[in-house]
Parts: sequence; structure tokens; C-alpha cells
Amino acid sequence: MYTLAVQRDFIAQHFLIGGDWGSENSLHSHHYVVELQLEGDSLDEHNYLVDIVEVEASLEGLADYYRERTLNELPEFQGDEGPINPSIEHFSRMFCLEMAGQIEAPNLTAVTVRMWENDIAWASYRLDISANDG
Repeated sequence: MYTLAVQRDFIAQHFLIGGDWGSENSLHSHHYVVELQLEGDSLDEHNYLVDIVEVEASLEGLADYYRERTLNELPEFQGDEGPINPSIEHFSRMFCLEMAGQIEAPNLTAVTVRMWENDIAWASYRLDISANDG
């Protein structure tokens, strides 16, 4: 199994909803670090798992989308029942699904996003994908 990972960082704001989490209920910033991990059983004809330049561009583009924004105001954090709590767990899932949709590599078997919101706390989401479904 091959794994390739790239990281980006950005600052974004949010506030938690639906419970009493003290200061986390007020608008505040996090310096997020996102690590995208791509896995696959085989390499392409150039002995690459993926084109890292394309992956880096996609990751940078998505980080730019969230950079300096308030997560609660974005459509990704709105559901049919109302606002969705912008937890690190939910954010890592949304980020992973978006990245998986942008990367075209027929040999990928899994995409994982690990997202830190500070030096000691992170969450991740792993999406298993079948080879040839990219």
C-alpha cells in the first residue's frame, strides 16, 4: 500500500452551537492544519500514486476557500434542519469528501483528511474508495 500526504494551513473562524461549551460558543479563530493522505495499491506508468502538483493545487484551492472566513456562515454548515455545528469532526469529513471529488487517479483506494485545530487536538475522516472509481 502506497501513501502520499500533503499539508496546508489556514486561519478560519467559527463558534459552536447546540450546547454550552463556554468560550467556544463565541466567535473565535483557529489556525487549522490540514493533512491530506492518499492511498493506493499501485502506481501509474510514471511510478506516481497521483500527480502531486495537481493534488497540491486542489488542496491549496480548498484551503483558500475557507481561509479567513467564518465557517458558520458558509453553505456547507447549513442543513435541512438548520445550522450544522462546525465541529472539527464535521469539518474534516466535509474537507475529505470535497478533496476526494477533485482528485482523479484511478489507482486510489482511500482518501483521509486529518485536521488540527490547535497543537494538541485533531480529527480525521477516511473515505474508502474502490480502485477505478477514483
